[in-house]
Amino acid sequence: MHEMSICESILQIMEDQAQAQNFTKIEKVRLEIGPFSGVELEALRFGFEVVTRNTLAENCVLEIIETKGQAWCMECADTVQINERYEACPKCGGHQLQVSSGDELRIKDMEVN
Repeated sequence: MHEMSICESILQIMEDQAQAQNFTKIEKVRLEIGPFSGVELEALRFGFEVVTRNTLAENCVLEIIETKGQAWCMECADTVQINERYEACPKCGGHQLQVSSGDELRIKDMEVN
């Protein structure tokens, strides 16, 4: 499961930060996830609960912030918001779009003790 390995990586980052910054408990973590990240959100939530058991992030609240996809339209010469990677430009209907954001998967911040 792709999401399980992502959860393990997130946990490793949180544990590394705990050691570097000397905290012992993570209360909440906020993730920014774009529509083109390829992540199934429910599977990620389930995997996160599983991998954080018996760790400093056990019972940690996982907050997911879904970001928007954006692309540069070569025909409009403008940045537009898109929901799917290969959709047409919402302004002109053109298909010459260069995706500029929406594939992010990152830890935005954490609340710790």
